[in-house]
Amino acid sequence: MSRKPLPKATASPGRPKDLTKRAAILDAAERMFLQQGYEGVSMDQIAGEAGVSKLTVYSHFGDKDTLFAEAAKAYCEQQMPISIFDPSPGRPLRERLLEIAHAFFAMVTSPEAISGHRLLCTPQMVEKRLPRAFWQGGPVRVQNAFAELLRRRVKAGQLEIDDIPRASAQFFTLLKGDLHMMMVFECCDEDMQCEAYREAHIEASVDMFLRAYAPRRPNATP
Repeated sequence: MSRKPLPKATASPGRPKDLTKRAAILDAAERMFLQQGYEGVSMDQIAGEAGVSKLTVYSHFGDKDTLFAEAAKAYCEQQMPISIFDPSPGRPLRERLLEIAHAFFAMVTSPEAISGHRLLCTPQMVEKRLPRAFWQGGPVRVQNAFAELLRRRVKAGQLEIDDIPRASAQFFTLLKGDLHMMMVFECCDEDMQCEAYREAHIEASVDMFLRAYAPRRPNATP
């Protein structure tokens, strides 16, 4: 006697709703933290802005510190998804690095990111060790993903790098340069033309990185 096939499992009808609520909470938290600062926003206010109960906010994130760290991480993931680091071995290396460089620079110099940078440097944030949480969810995630791309390009003989994690960190530090800090300090005015300088800065940074890690040719024999 043959057995009847088991019914296929179906997704819980509440799951999509939960994910929607989580996204709404993160969006509200990101926006309100940037506008009012960490201390100026309560979990009640975030719940109201997201259209959910405070209990729902706590059930997803536990406390305000965790919510802040997750909101910062979500912003970084939206601006620079892991897919942007796809090695794409057939694509010219300089073209690939320029694409990543433009995406990164646009992310760190957006008004939201500049406000977030200033917020993370306040004594309250440092005391709560929230910059450390942001560092792990933002810069470390980006550097690790970029390091994987570099490893594949090194294996293909397009780069020669002894310390790939260090090279990855150097790439993004080079990209930020003085231009990012000028924007943080509001030192960009019409005379300095930061926007016009941006493209030249990005291209020069990528070219410097490529020169530093270009494959070394063996010494020619006499």
